[in-house]
Amino acid sequence: MVVRLELGDAEVDRIFRALADVTRRDILRRTMAGEASVSQLAAAYNMSFAAIQKHVGVLEGAGLVTKKPLGRERIVRGNPETIRQAQDLLNRYAEIWRSRIDRLDTLLAED
Repeated sequence: MVVRLELGDAEVDRIFRALADVTRRDILRRTMAGEASVSQLAAAYNMSFAAIQKHVGVLEGAGLVTKKPLGRERIVRGNPETIRQAQDLLNRYAEIWRSRIDRLDTLLAED
């Protein structure tokens, strides 16, 4: 298993574009809790099967879910590794801002 430490800019863009849609976030939430077929996912929404397939395709393209064939069905499963990588990126940004706030606090305390 290859573990990459950093996401490239294009990967980050795909992940956050995929997460920008409420339906895709909900599909991701459902598939992180347990795998589901595209048909099962489609039954949970008031939209066409084709629309759900497109949403799943965007999530798959971003690496947030995987899809595998099982007979005539396609089983969708959330990918926790990509979520962890995105969380690591957000944690690094949070650390940058915490550091800036700490420096500002230091400067204000000196006055």
